[in-house]
Amino acid sequence: MGFDGATVMILVLLLLAVVLVLVFLRYVPLGLWVRALSSGVKVKVSALIGMRLRRISPHRLVDTLIMVRKAGLDITLDQLEKHLLAGGNIERVAKAMISAQQASIPMTFAEACAIDLAGRDVLQAVQMSVIPKVIETPPISAVAKDGIELRAKARVTVRANIERWRGDHYRPRRRGHRNHHRLLRNAQGRAGEPRSHQPDRAEQGPG
Repeated sequence: MGFDGATVMILVLLLLAVVLVLVFLRYVPLGLWVRALSSGVKVKVSALIGMRLRRISPHRLVDTLIMVRKAGLDITLDQLEKHLLAGGNIERVAKAMISAQQASIPMTFAEACAIDLAGRDVLQAVQMSVIPKVIETPPISAVAKDGIELRAKARVTVRANIERWRGDHYRPRRRGHRNHHRLLRNAQGRAGEPRSHQPDRAEQGPG
């Protein structure tokens, strides 16, 4: 049984339609787009296609964006993508921002990204600034000459200082450099002034 030209054309069109749908589903995760839309986060389909073309996981970005938007943080998808492309951990930064907001710790997204890219755990820093970490040393024992044994154990409380992690501790150093240059200019000015002649001891006569 042969096929006429119209039937062959219809079969070719159906095959092309199936291929186009498969390609569309490959580059556009519709389930992720629907989940973001139902969560109140608007994500463009073109942005999802661009992530696929740049070989970036859309699920990581969109899920992190949903998390920060649910927490009330004004962080955009472009900011998360830039930090991800720079080699940062967007999930850890997002959780640190949420923890800092709940603990009323002033921290911007750029500061959290800078700490994360520096190789430090920004989430642990925020948590340790709220709840200090207690480090307990192993017990140390010593025996005196009279046979009395002494055992000692130390507990150290460690609290993270976010201000130092953000680099604020360099400001006094810069102020000190300015004072150093000011003193140096004053010393150079005094060195150029004429000095009064003072006779050496060898020129002074006895008595």
